[in-house]
Amino acid sequence: MIEFFTLSDPNVRMVTLGSMLLGASAAIVGTFTFVRKRALIGDAIAHSVLPGVCLAFMISGDKHPLILLAGAVVAGWISLLTIDGVVNVSKLKTDTAIGAVLSVFFGLGILLLTAIQQSGNANQAGLDKFLFGKAASMTEQDVWIFGLVAVVLVVVIALFLRPFLHLAFDRDFSRTRGYPVRALEFLLSTITVLAVAVGIQAVGVVLMAALLITPAAAARYWTDRFVVMLLLSAGFGLLAGYVGAGVSYAAPSMPTGPWIVMLLTLVALVSVGFAPKRGIFARYQLQRQNSRKMLAENILKAFYKMDRKKSAPYDAHTEAELQATRGFRREELRKGLNRLRRRNLVEKAGSKSWQITELGMKESRRVVRLHRLWEVYLNRRLQHAPDHVHNSAEAIEHVLTPEIEAELLRELGKPQTDPHESPIPYEQNGNH
Repeated sequence: MIEFFTLSDPNVRMVTLGSMLLGASAAIVGTFTFVRKRALIGDAIAHSVLPGVCLAFMISGDKHPLILLAGAVVAGWISLLTIDGVVNVSKLKTDTAIGAVLSVFFGLGILLLTAIQQSGNANQAGLDKFLFGKAASMTEQDVWIFGLVAVVLVVVIALFLRPFLHLAFDRDFSRTRGYPVRALEFLLSTITVLAVAVGIQAVGVVLMAALLITPAAAARYWTDRFVVMLLLSAGFGLLAGYVGAGVSYAAPSMPTGPWIVMLLTLVALVSVGFAPKRGIFARYQLQRQNSRKMLAENILKAFYKMDRKKSAPYDAHTEAELQATRGFRREELRKGLNRLRRRNLVEKAGSKSWQITELGMKESRRVVRLHRLWEVYLNRRLQHAPDHVHNSAEAIEHVLTPEIEAELLRELGKPQTDPHESPIPYEQNGNH
């Protein structure tokens, strides 16, 4: 491991650097593909470049990376044009066209590869590596080419970032802004094909879609800003390339390309599970907090219903009375009451009786006020009948912010009663 981390071995340097360049460049381009909801396009291009690689070798008789790359790019572009052509001249949808073109091109590639292998040409050894990748056998020449392609991709994206961003999210908006949409689509498709054609050197045609899409999918869970997503995606690609090369070096029987994909999958799983705001755990925590908030506010509303005509100190009420008011489950009610007590909103008045505090009554009036304001809004602005507004208000009262409350008051002119003629409790006039 020390030998790997110090990169003292020239072969280790080549494989590691090449894997990192491929991972980052594919991830950057894949971010645009992901945002445009064209994830399957990468898979189609990856499978379609195989006949181009085979034809380039059959014509030239040479396995020079630039020659094979040129063949791959041409085949990838033809596959894109074919997909668009099938969609335009037939009633087939894009996903069907992608599946058909992918199968035909890949089948043609396998036929050509088999013919090359049976031709007796001694120079054909290693072409089959394009199926599953050959990252562990990258040469210095390969790395220079990958580096050049990566620089080209980064420069093109840096120069056209804003137009690409507009195109990715809204094609019609890009046209209204005066951008040359067709030219931008051509350029974006070209760098996508180029990234895929280069990437198959590491992971092969079968796993290339994962190298293109998985980093972007993982990055999406961590941010709402596209530039940050782009950088995170590139970082995930770099990290997976570096660690994948390390695993392959430490265990020579482990192939580099598939390990890069496995590591990217691990990053994606961690992102799905634990990313803030969007991760499963964060969403579970948010749902739990919302559930607790709704329970607490409903308990306070139960106290308000029983004490709305009184002033502090308020009456004590048993748990049975509270259950009868709102239909709470016993254990749920007790947990909610204990949480409210810790916030000084209610206090114990006996073994099974509770009393709301002045602070708790103030909070209960706020919840009731939001409920009744929303009922008025539904009745006046959306013309809902008075007997059809309660359930909607019951659901939304827990998420209305002070800003929305202020807007409702401005819009409605501070109404004094709800559609059921019940008073709306405002703090400033002491109306309970």
